Parts: sequence; C-alpha cells; structure tokens
Amino acid sequence: MSDEFDAVVEAVRERVSPTDDERARLQRVADAVIADAEAAVADLPVDAEVVQVGSTARGTWTAGDRDVDVFVCFPPTLDRETLEEYGLTVGHAVLPEGREEYAEHPYVVGERDGYAVDLVPCYAVESATEILSAVDRTPFHTRYLEERLDADSAGDVRVTKQFLKGIGAYGSDLRTRGFSGYLTELLVLAYGGFRGLVEAAADWHPPVRLDPADHGTATFEDPLVVIDPTDPERNVAAVCSAANVARLQHYARELLDNPRTDLFTERQPEPLDASEVEATVERRATTPVALRFAAPDVVEDQLWPQLRKSLDGLRGELDRRGFDVFRAAAFAADGASASEGAGDATGDAVLFVELAVAERPAIERHEGPPVHVREHASGFSEKYDGDPDVAGPFIDGDRYVVERPREFTSASEFLSSDRVFDVGLGPHVESALADGYDLLVGTEIAALAEDFGADLARYFDPKP
Repeated sequence: MSDEFDAVVEAVRERVSPTDDERARLQRVADAVIADAEAAVADLPVDAEVVQVGSTARGTWTAGDRDVDVFVCFPPTLDRETLEEYGLTVGHAVLPEGREEYAEHPYVVGERDGYAVDLVPCYAVESATEILSAVDRTPFHTRYLEERLDADSAGDVRVTKQFLKGIGAYGSDLRTRGFSGYLTELLVLAYGGFRGLVEAAADWHPPVRLDPADHGTATFEDPLVVIDPTDPERNVAAVCSAANVARLQHYARELLDNPRTDLFTERQPEPLDASEVEATVERRATTPVALRFAAPDVVEDQLWPQLRKSLDGLRGELDRRGFDVFRAAAFAADGASASEGAGDATGDAVLFVELAVAERPAIERHEGPPVHVREHASGFSEKYDGDPDVAGPFIDGDRYVVERPREFTSASEFLSSDRVFDVGLGPHVESALADGYDLLVGTEIAALAEDFGADLARYFDPKP
C-alpha cells in the first residue's frame, strides 16, 4: 500500500509541477511588472520597496496557474489616504488597462502577457505584529516560507494543494471557507510533507492546535488552529470551516485506504435539467421552497456571509413554525452553493430550503407557565380567557395551555408574507428581497435548473 500511495503521489507531483519553461515565462512577467512598478515608484515623493509575494514567489504554485502577486511596500508614516492614492498611481501605471478592486483598501488588478497580475500597496512595518492593514502580513509570510521551503517540500505543497482542490476544500474566500495557500504550506512544513499531513489529519480530534514558532499567546475556538509564525495572536486557519476540516479528514482516510489519482481531481457533477429536478422532487416526496432574487452587487466575501446568515434565519424560523427543515443551501451569482463548489454563472441568488412538512393545522398548541408560578400563570390565563378564537386556557399536567389559530398554515404563505423580513437576514440580502423575489414551491423549483442545474445536482447527490 505504501508503494501504491507513493506512486499516486508521484504521478500527481509530475502533473502539477510547472515545467522549467513555464517557470521561466512566469518569472519574466513578474520581473517586468516589478521593474515597471519600481519605475513608477521613482516618480513618487516617497521611497517604497516592490516585492513579489505569494505562491509564485515561493515556488509552490501549480502548473497552469497564471497569477502574479506584487506588493508595493510604503513607509508606515504614510497616512492611509496617501497610501491608497500612491498605490493606485503605481497600479495604473503598471497596468493601464487594469481595474480597481477593494480588500481592506483599493488595489489594481490586470493582465500582462496572459498572466493575471495583482498590484497591491501595503505598509513596510517592522514586524507582522505591527500591521496597519491586513495585507501588511503578506511579505512576512513570503520571507518566512522562503527560508524553510526547499524543492522537495515545495513539491509536497503543490500535491497538497491539488488534493485540497480535488476534494473541494482549497481556498480561503468566504464562499469556500477552506485551506489557504499559506495554511497549506504551514501544514506541509509542520508534518514533514504531504504523507505526514494526510496521516495526521486522518487521526485529528478537533480542536487541533499547531504553533510552528511556539509563540502563541491567544486562544481560539476554531476546529483547526495554526498560529501564524509571524504573528502570535493570529490563527491562520480561522476561516476554515468545521465541514472542510472534516472533509480533509474523510478524504485523507480514503486516500490512505485506497490510493488513487481521481481524488486529486475536483468532481464536476452533470447539471440536472428541469425534468430531472421534477422527478427528484417527486421521488423524495419532500417540499422544496426557493426564494430567487437578484444577487446584491457586492463582492463575494461580503455576499456569502450574508447569504449564510439569511439562510440560517430562514431555516430557523421555518423550523420554529413547525415546517421541519430537512436540509438547506444557498446558490449565488456565480452559481456556487454555500455547501459545495461552483456552478453556472447567473445574476441571481437563491435561498433554497427543503421541508419535511409543508402544511400545518389551522391551530397550534401554545404552552403557558406552570400554574404554581402565580403571577405569570395568572397573566397568561387572563390574556387568553374569553378569546372566542382560542380553546382554553386549560390545564395540561401542571401548566396552562391554549390552542390558538396558527398565523401561517403553509410555508409558502409565510414565505410570501412580509414576516419573512423578520428572520434576521443579511442587510444586502434583505434589500435585494425587498426589491422583489420569486417564490418557487415543490416541482416549481425545476425552473432553477437552467441556471443552477449543477448546484441542484450537488444538493440532491451530496458528497462528503
């Protein structure tokens, strides 16, 4: 089995390792971007260092990647407004056709000779504990890893990245909530390679805590804690969800039990068409409901937390009203579901909830306090006494009970009412729903297949 595992890993390593020519082409582009950035900085009334960062700087990028990350490190004495101004000046000088994007502050992205280039301003602070913006840590990460990664460990990082991509757990964006490149590199170093990481992960008992520099000063509640070796108060794995930690464990065991290369290739389900969705709904005999609306015009890292918050609020309220949520998911503007990978592109978003119960009786049971709690019991009794629409109050066991009219007897009635805005929606999602939404119930969700067929396929055929 060891020979079989090694053979699989070696085959993947060959596939994901850039060729010498590929490395040379990328580095030529990176060097040209750096030279142009340095020339643009020379025209500014301030000194700044231009550095290449990220996986291409550390040699841990995988074949086919065409991303170049360059940071312009300005003095920390510069105020934020000036930093942003100078950073954009350099960015547009280097990438005249580029566009501005925004993380903690704006930066410029564009293309150079077929490569995607990010040109980001940051502060050249003395240590990562003195950062003035989140991106200030990045050059420290690059320096730390450059000193510790060699050709073998860099190869193991590439294999690990491909494995995480294959199982759908790679990426620290707030849609995926998986393993970042930096976290992957730290884990490979901590466990001495890809195999060491896989064997360790197979036996993890979260919460798992690693402290590569043995300097951690803070406590965290996350399932995986990897203390940043450049910052003792930061958990590099903070964004990594419990589901993705569990996903790594599941597939680590599967790889060890049955080594095979297909675990390193992401599963792309065949999208369901409308007739297949209808058949699936009828076979399951549940009642799916979906709110489809125009996706808010925000970046993904703002959208996905709001979609999850809205979905949690919606499913919680449906459960509370007795409609028994079976399972739920969100699909977004790029077609990615909150629980699984990516799908078809669309301008809409969907909150999707599958119900075990779609309709409830016209009345509901409402329990009051125990009779012996005199003040509260009397208040409850007086509130309902004489109400012609209420049965009771009567005593059941030791407490008052009434049977009163139910506000909504069907989930669709609730979802089409204004009460849906009381469930704790994300603010941008709430505004989008206020502008209008389509409510689809039961087999009507087949209308989602055209734009969200892959998402529905993942939902109805879930994998670990």
